[in-house]
Amino acid sequence: MRPRPFYKRICRELLSEKPMVFMPGPRQSGKTTLAQSIAENYANRLYVNWDIPEDRTRLIQNPTFFEALERHDSSMPLIVFDEIHKYRDWKNYLKGAYDQFHDDFQFLVSGSGRLDIYQRGGDSLAGRYLQFHLWPFTLAELANFGRTIEDFRKEPLGIRTEESRQLEAVWTALGTTGGFPDPFLAGKKASYRRWSNAYSRQLIREDIRDLTHIKAIEDLETLYYLLPSKVGSPISIASLSNDLKVSYNTVRSWLSTFEQFFLVFGISPWTRKIARAIQKERKIYLWDSPRINDPAARLENMVALELFRAVTVRNP
Repeated sequence: MRPRPFYKRICRELLSEKPMVFMPGPRQSGKTTLAQSIAENYANRLYVNWDIPEDRTRLIQNPTFFEALERHDSSMPLIVFDEIHKYRDWKNYLKGAYDQFHDDFQFLVSGSGRLDIYQRGGDSLAGRYLQFHLWPFTLAELANFGRTIEDFRKEPLGIRTEESRQLEAVWTALGTTGGFPDPFLAGKKASYRRWSNAYSRQLIREDIRDLTHIKAIEDLETLYYLLPSKVGSPISIASLSNDLKVSYNTVRSWLSTFEQFFLVFGISPWTRKIARAIQKERKIYLWDSPRINDPAARLENMVALELFRAVTVRNP
């Protein structure tokens, strides 16, 4: 399978408008593979990953180390910063890199959490970058490799009914193994189960614990395990609070953390009165749909994923 041609086109389009592009998305959704694939189209390129000790040391010792990049022609280089948001001073670093080098370099910044949650202080990056999200596979993406960005903007779901037989097979696979590349491409339910259990455990016990300093990790994990049974109905924070024996505000904070780390996403009820929409409980959906046992709730979750992706593509 080709490495996400639709998202590659989005990235190229955004880089042509602004020399710095952010690409957040769920962990293991293929951001590193996509970033490296995009970089392959550049004669002059450099991939930097904060999780690699050598790259981290090089950046700290010499913040403008990428100036020494060996160039093969006169074209503008692409510098890929992967997981740079784990650097304590990442916003100021990127601001300085953009202000000093935006005429000479292009920057692609990717991260597994929302790139605006880890550093509350520092100078704002507003106006210095464009952003698009890389989501797990959806039906619209898998069934429409040849379509253009404008096609999707005119018809955001991008699903052709005349291809219903092929689409049915893709839809069934998404409901069985989910849309994350590793389990989807493996195509085996047993492989998906192993992946799903390891994925949520690592994300909660490593990423969330290390970056938010939440202490009650077991209770946090229990909350996530309770959510599949809540899909399809407005989420009752008070009920979850009672089940977990923690405060209402704690549960609300934990659900917000799950959204920030792309474990879930929420949709508010539609109403003509904004005040009423704020007061009513939202619905919560999972990025990992096959965790939901109830077929009707799983179907609703999958449809919500398709619509959510369509909205973010239309409004990056």
